[in-house]
Amino acid sequence: MRCPFCAHEDSQVKDSRPTEDSAAIRRRRQCESCGARFTTFERVQLREVTVIKSGGKRDPFNRAKLDQSVALACRKRGIAQERLDQLVSGIQRRVETLGESEISSAMIGEMVMDGLRQLDSVAYIRFASVYRDFAEPKDFEDFASAIQEAGGRNADKA
Repeated sequence: MRCPFCAHEDSQVKDSRPTEDSAAIRRRRQCESCGARFTTFERVQLREVTVIKSGGKRDPFNRAKLDQSVALACRKRGIAQERLDQLVSGIQRRVETLGESEISSAMIGEMVMDGLRQLDSVAYIRFASVYRDFAEPKDFEDFASAIQEAGGRNADKA
């Protein structure tokens, strides 16, 4: 593993342990050249998946982008990092087990929306505002009203 500080090719694993959700292995490493310590994560990748963007551009599926989007939507919401990791791992697993080598970014966006809807309503609205490209305050109002109405209907069923 290349050192992120000096770019030396060799590092020594000092400690390995599973992450909280057991979806990855966390490794503490030390560079053999400069002595710096850093952490890496090893995850299972079931298949290579290509994401088809709305403009037709194709990019490899990137878990880091998904992590970043979810983290941004949940910023300052007091949601445990473990729950965010579980959400992202679940979406990644669904993407990789669909059996398709290509998936639309819209489908991934809907998976994120479904996960955030169950996790936190404010994070859900934040993500939706970017994903659905809200242009004016009325768009927020309409979306929030629809969520409140759905919540009321679900409460009536309980």
